[in-house]
Amino acid sequence: MIKIEAIFRLCRFEAVKAALAKVDVRGMTVSEVKGCGKQKRAIEHYRGSEYEILFHPKVKIEIVTLKENMNKIIDAISYAARTDETGDGKIFVSEIAEVVHIRTGQRD
Repeated sequence: MIKIEAIFRLCRFEAVKAALAKVDVRGMTVSEVKGCGKQKRAIEHYRGSEYEILFHPKVKIEIVTLKENMNKIIDAISYAARTDETGDGKIFVSEIAEVVHIRTGQRD
């Protein structure tokens, strides 16, 4: 089994969710996260004061799937999350050694 973690712009979440539904992804974990990378720092103004934004809001999805589904899921996320601007995000892929169902104790 494979774990796919994708971190991308919050504004692209609905598009990514729709793209994943089209390739029959039924389960995922979603988290709102903040991070920084090559994307430039932003300056925000609030009540007359200037604030530097070091960490940008992002969304992180985690999907565990069979290896044969990996490429279509990665392609769906890449296409839906892309804006062609710095800060679009990253996709990480790793092997899963074992899965244990907590309720039943079943091991896959």
